[in-house]
Amino acid sequence: MNKKTVKKGLIPYVFLILIMLGVFYFVTVANQKVNMLTYDEFMDSLNSSDVKELEVKPRARASIYEIRGRLKKYKENETFYVRVPLTDSIMQRITEISEKQNFEFTTVADPESNSLLLILANVLPILLFAGLAFFILTRQMGGGKNSLDFGKSKAKLSSDKNKVTFKDVAGLKEEKEEVKELIDFLKNPRKFQKLGARIPKGVLLYGPPGTGKTLLARAVAGEANVPFYYISGSDFVELFVGIGASRVRDMFQQAKRTAPCLIFIDEIDAVGRQRGTGLGGGHDEREQTLNQLLTEMDGFGENEGIIIIAATNRPDVLDPALLRPGRFDRQVTVNLPDVKGREEILAVHAKNKILAPNVQLNYIAKRTPGYSGADLENLLNEAALLAVRRNKEAITMSEIDEASDRVLMGPAKTSKNRSENDRKLVAYHESGHAVVGIKLEGASDVQKVTIIPRGAAGGYNMMIPSEEKICSTKTDLLEQITGLLAGRVAEEVVFGEITTGAENDFSKATKIARSMVTEYGMSDLGPMQLEQQEGSVFLGRDYNKSRNFSNEVAHEIDQEMRKIIDECYKKATKIIKENRKLLDLLATTLLEYETLTKEQIDYLVKNGEMPNEDETSYEKMSITKLKELAKEKGIKGYSKMNKVELINALEGLEK
Repeated sequence: MNKKTVKKGLIPYVFLILIMLGVFYFVTVANQKVNMLTYDEFMDSLNSSDVKELEVKPRARASIYEIRGRLKKYKENETFYVRVPLTDSIMQRITEISEKQNFEFTTVADPESNSLLLILANVLPILLFAGLAFFILTRQMGGGKNSLDFGKSKAKLSSDKNKVTFKDVAGLKEEKEEVKELIDFLKNPRKFQKLGARIPKGVLLYGPPGTGKTLLARAVAGEANVPFYYISGSDFVELFVGIGASRVRDMFQQAKRTAPCLIFIDEIDAVGRQRGTGLGGGHDEREQTLNQLLTEMDGFGENEGIIIIAATNRPDVLDPALLRPGRFDRQVTVNLPDVKGREEILAVHAKNKILAPNVQLNYIAKRTPGYSGADLENLLNEAALLAVRRNKEAITMSEIDEASDRVLMGPAKTSKNRSENDRKLVAYHESGHAVVGIKLEGASDVQKVTIIPRGAAGGYNMMIPSEEKICSTKTDLLEQITGLLAGRVAEEVVFGEITTGAENDFSKATKIARSMVTEYGMSDLGPMQLEQQEGSVFLGRDYNKSRNFSNEVAHEIDQEMRKIIDECYKKATKIIKENRKLLDLLATTLLEYETLTKEQIDYLVKNGEMPNEDETSYEKMSITKLKELAKEKGIKGYSKMNKVELINALEGLEK
């Protein structure tokens, strides 16, 4: 067993013992009543035979006797205390009376006569308090073997066991090209120095979370085969002012000994935020740490052979001094991968997984726009967990589809009992989204429609753009709003009633419409940006929006937004009414199958009926067919089960 583990395990017991001793003290000692007697009162009680027990302790240095005892009239928790002169006559008198009256009489040796006991009594409490203070201080400052070295750097040196190269980094082709110069410099710096070229001292990687910034930095070190120090920005900042700056100095001193090398600072915004900001001024410790980092990167000293790579999701809050040439000379944006990049990332994460022959990574890549590398890894991991849970030998498209739904919307709520009227409302609501998506030219492709509740949604419609775009046109945004409003339109057209199910649709549609008017200049107000995301660095720059308009313009903005929403609502109503038969067909089929895939929807639109049911796939069967199979196999309560519960029950019998 590890000695550190044993020590940590003993600490709670030590505190428990101290607490028990404290409780014992208050119960036994604190409740005692001690009466202070004078010399005359004590002698009167002694002569009148009132003493029940007596304890005498000589104090040679003070020339007194400390006498404690109890009188016959005292209660159980009551004692007396008296000091008398240190004379032989008093002791002789007490001894004679005790022999006559036969009360309990004890004599305690003078503790001051024992030098060792005296030292322990005076020094031990001081040592205990000093030890406790030292323990608390070292725990606060990091603990460990070098607990007093809290000013030392916490940067860790990566081992060869965790070596990463560019082969392990997929979907970042341009980003890898940007950092290849660093590798060449670390391998052969003289080639650059010969022509007077100065390699960037720092490279800032920024982009959305999960896009592979840390992985790319580790790959640079792995390709160059140089030492790689990594540390988080929050590891610099401590309770005491000056510790962070000390750790920065120590980190660069360590790096100089092993140069050429790489230093990777993750989440640098924790220490590199703009100075002098905040409602109450700056943070002294953080600002001193940042000042030291600025000096080390490009101050009076030289850090030849040391390249710093930093990563952050918030480059907008960094101090301008960090981003100037000579510090972070190069800034590389690590964007979300495109469809080709997603396929490459999926191939990397699928190496250690067993995939069924029908699983096509390019198809999964097309269905996952907006996914980061971390999202894709999580998708395959969730699919693998589902395959294990279902006792399958390989991961099929069924598990990947379910994993995608779980990542986006959460697990299916199979235990939620809904009335037939609720199912019908949700079916028509989702079918309304699908009809508008199908009939609008240039609209997103409908990939999946389901009425199985997930998360806070009673159902959802997965629509993916036919092609990935960098910029959205006004027509694209208007069609998005029209598609979002189509669910409410379908409810109103079919039932003549509206529900609360379109709340999230309205929220998204309103945000798009307001952005079109106030940020994109896509209204009659003209090409002006009336609002922009802005805020103080202390509040993260996204706490509020700056508004550069008067009350009259605010009224015009509201009118323009209403105009956009009303026009899209009318357009959605027209499409729904013109395609009522398709709406009824989709809704009726949804009630029967609960989930429709893109292939099934395309076949249904073209032929007016569903394709022949696949006898080998429960997912593609209707609820009626599944209930017939459940009845044949004697599954109890099948009539009240939904599709997911029926599939789980049938698969359970096969296992």
